[in-house]
Amino acid sequence: MATPVQPLAKKRAVKGSAWKALVSHYKAVSNLHLQQLFADDPKRGQRMAIEAVGLYLDYSKNRVSDETLNLLLQLAEESGLRARIDAMFSGEKINITEKRAVLHVALRAPKDTSILVDGKNVVPEVHAVLDRMADFSERVRSGEWKGHTGKRIRNVINIGIGGSDLGPVMAYEALRHYSERSITFRFVSNVDGTDFAEAVQGLDPAETLFIVSSKTFTTLETMTNAQTARSWSLAGLGGDEKSVAKHFVAVSTNATEVTKFGIDTANMFGFWDWVGGRYSMDSAIGLSTMIAIGPDNFRAMLDGFHQMDEHFRTSPFERNLPVLMGLLGLWYNDFFGAQTVAVLPYEQYLKRFPAYLQQLTMESNGKHVTLDGKVVAYDTSPIYWGEPGTNGQHSFYQLIHQGTRLIPCDFIAFAKPLDQLGRHHDILLANVFAQSEALAFGKTPEQVKAEGTPDWLVPHRVFEGNRPSNTILAEQLTPEVLGKLVALYEHSVFTQGVLWNIDSFDQWGVELGKVLAQRIIPEVENGAEPVLNHDSSTNTLIRRYRKLKE
Repeated sequence: MATPVQPLAKKRAVKGSAWKALVSHYKAVSNLHLQQLFADDPKRGQRMAIEAVGLYLDYSKNRVSDETLNLLLQLAEESGLRARIDAMFSGEKINITEKRAVLHVALRAPKDTSILVDGKNVVPEVHAVLDRMADFSERVRSGEWKGHTGKRIRNVINIGIGGSDLGPVMAYEALRHYSERSITFRFVSNVDGTDFAEAVQGLDPAETLFIVSSKTFTTLETMTNAQTARSWSLAGLGGDEKSVAKHFVAVSTNATEVTKFGIDTANMFGFWDWVGGRYSMDSAIGLSTMIAIGPDNFRAMLDGFHQMDEHFRTSPFERNLPVLMGLLGLWYNDFFGAQTVAVLPYEQYLKRFPAYLQQLTMESNGKHVTLDGKVVAYDTSPIYWGEPGTNGQHSFYQLIHQGTRLIPCDFIAFAKPLDQLGRHHDILLANVFAQSEALAFGKTPEQVKAEGTPDWLVPHRVFEGNRPSNTILAEQLTPEVLGKLVALYEHSVFTQGVLWNIDSFDQWGVELGKVLAQRIIPEVENGAEPVLNHDSSTNTLIRRYRKLKE
């Protein structure tokens, strides 16, 4: 194919036999076309597919042979993946830079499970919080919870950022079909004032409940928005400070700051330092989700998470959905030089799923040093992006089909629609299958000529094909299935982190900009001209901003 083949995988810090074998194997198979792979194996489409916990993964349209898969599986074994999985599930402190356990799996563990952190079973605490969330959610949904003036709550606004926003937004949009339609749900994350102004547009403060999600209750963006929400609420409720307790609840662990804000700590829902923000949507961070879809649906989602957790924990790697997806992603990232992955859900309710995955994947594995602090000698996380089908087909699919970059794709589709309207769903699914077929097999010059295309136009209408994809098919988008999908990608990210020997659970890369912003804020706010000690560009930008805002 004309698509440039990127330089072979860079030297790995620790070369195992599987990695060395993959380097040699790549040279032999890198130009092998999917057309040939399918021609040589008529049953490839049936053979290279797995069904587990209600998800069907067709990975046959990947540029791999049986030998490729065997070598990738050997790499997983050599990297100690099984031991790392066991370490995570047993509560070991595998987040080494923060010396923390990594136990988002405990958030969806059944009540009778025992998962120890520092010798203490954390599962009872998890279920205690879930029970409190369920009680509160039912009170809001039923109208029992009243605002300061006695009106029922008709608007819920979640204030958070990062994992405290992306998860709840994605889950709400994904499960809107199951949501309580008598309540309006909105989300505020950006410190840009427009985000808040638009969120409260047209709302009655007497009918509005804010959920402020910040573990420390000091996050700059979240607390700036929370204070603005407090002022807005008080202004609409006669300035009575007692009203705050009826219109604000907290997802936090800082009782002192929560109390100072005016929130009753009886309405503070906690979580734990062994839950990273991007893995927290099924913790108390999901309070807005539970209010929207109800406790029963929320618990069904947790059950879906748990089913995938157990599949990942116990299934052999060759039949393990997250492991296979992680290995295939590494194959393209480190050997073909593919820099991005397109996630393409053919389900409008999943419109925010690619955005959610951006944090999950890139904040987890966007690392430049190994667990022992050495600079990596290979590429880590690719860039994740995507849009729902069929919108993307009329936007960026041109690049995927005929561009010069290799972009592996994950197609996600469901056999049954949540909203049955005439022929819509059959047409939607036909497009899923057509796109993966077109990407894999393309259209040769001979086929284009046979259609009567003039010779001068033939090159423009040729599709090289050999563009890899996975197709994930489930029966219907339910709360349970959403849990399975999210956990599938969580564990795929974990798999790749182990193979790259990096810490997937810290995020030091977000810190430097925060620190510098705290330094610059007074420099742009103060009335007196500040003494600036930044670089010449930053100094000039600050001065120009100060002048323009006068």
